[in-house]
Amino acid sequence: MKTKILLLALLSGFVFSVAAQEYKPQVGFSNEAGYKTNFKKNKAGDNWFISIAGGGSVLLGDHNPNANFGDRINIAPSFSVGKWYSPTIGFRVQVNGGPIKSFGTNEDPNFKLTASHFGAHADVLWDITNLWAPYNEKKVFRLIPWVGMGYAQRLESDGVARTESPSLNGGILTAFRLSKRVDLNIEGQVGLLNEFYNRVQYKHLTDAVMQATIGLTFKLGKTDFEVIEPTDYGLLNDLNSQINSLRAANDELSKRPASCPECPQPVTQVVNDNKIDNVVYFRLNSSVIDKNQEINIFNTSEFMKQNSTPIKVIGYADKKTGSSPYNMQLSEKRARAVAKQLVEKYGISSNQISIEWRGSDEQPYSENNWNRVVIMRAND
Repeated sequence: MKTKILLLALLSGFVFSVAAQEYKPQVGFSNEAGYKTNFKKNKAGDNWFISIAGGGSVLLGDHNPNANFGDRINIAPSFSVGKWYSPTIGFRVQVNGGPIKSFGTNEDPNFKLTASHFGAHADVLWDITNLWAPYNEKKVFRLIPWVGMGYAQRLESDGVARTESPSLNGGILTAFRLSKRVDLNIEGQVGLLNEFYNRVQYKHLTDAVMQATIGLTFKLGKTDFEVIEPTDYGLLNDLNSQINSLRAANDELSKRPASCPECPQPVTQVVNDNKIDNVVYFRLNSSVIDKNQEINIFNTSEFMKQNSTPIKVIGYADKKTGSSPYNMQLSEKRARAVAKQLVEKYGISSNQISIEWRGSDEQPYSENNWNRVVIMRAND
């Protein structure tokens, strides 16, 4: 029965141990395509941007194609403000306008009218380079198609009444990274309007404004995103089932804590001829003993009292991340934390405990993550 209790003690921790002591989250990049990656939700003030651009526009109206193309081009400034909610999805509001020219009527093919034009539209942006390829904040080029809806108004001019129309907008935005906070943008877009927007009603279904601009985008607040690392819940649930099976088979467990966390399969536990190996697992980059690990230290203290057995308390760290000097210091802190718990909480004499720390240069287990551990071992 004592063997079962000590085996459960080994199993009772580890669910919180992931990655390595110096784990660094993936900030500003991902290893897989954006559509396969989960990103941490950004804060309300993060990933905003403003854009200023200028270029040319052309009204696509009823008789306009009959005019010289050079006469039809208008100056087209624009201003945008928006926010990226992930590396692939963004939202913006854009305001654009300038002069606009229309040519000809059914009665007078030589008619020409210049008026002022104003429009605003709200758009949803898809960054397809981050969607289909791994996300990287430092990409030099990004391709961003978008669609939106808005409102446009043509002001009164030369006695011709004002017109207005809802608009259906779409286009492609290209972004060239100049620095962490500045992009160069080249954008082409079309806004579909009602057929009478140019004050001429003929045979077309709609009028339209086609526009091409070049400008700069300025990024505000935090500019990158962080990848969320998933947890293997299937593995954790399987390990939890193993613990529950041991609990049901041993009445002694009624004297132990009511529940145990989900944790991995141990290597081995040996209780043989007054010899004991018992373990305390630690969280990522931590030397703090979790509550769910105290049963391991309690069982060790009971064994020492009953058998008057001195023990070694040996600290380790895993080797896949972190420098060797750093891991040596961390393993020492872990070993001393366990020894302190045995002495101060469970009344074990410090003369019965020797402390060692071996960092990541020595690995007691083949599974890398299991080596964030302190092993309590009976002296020979």
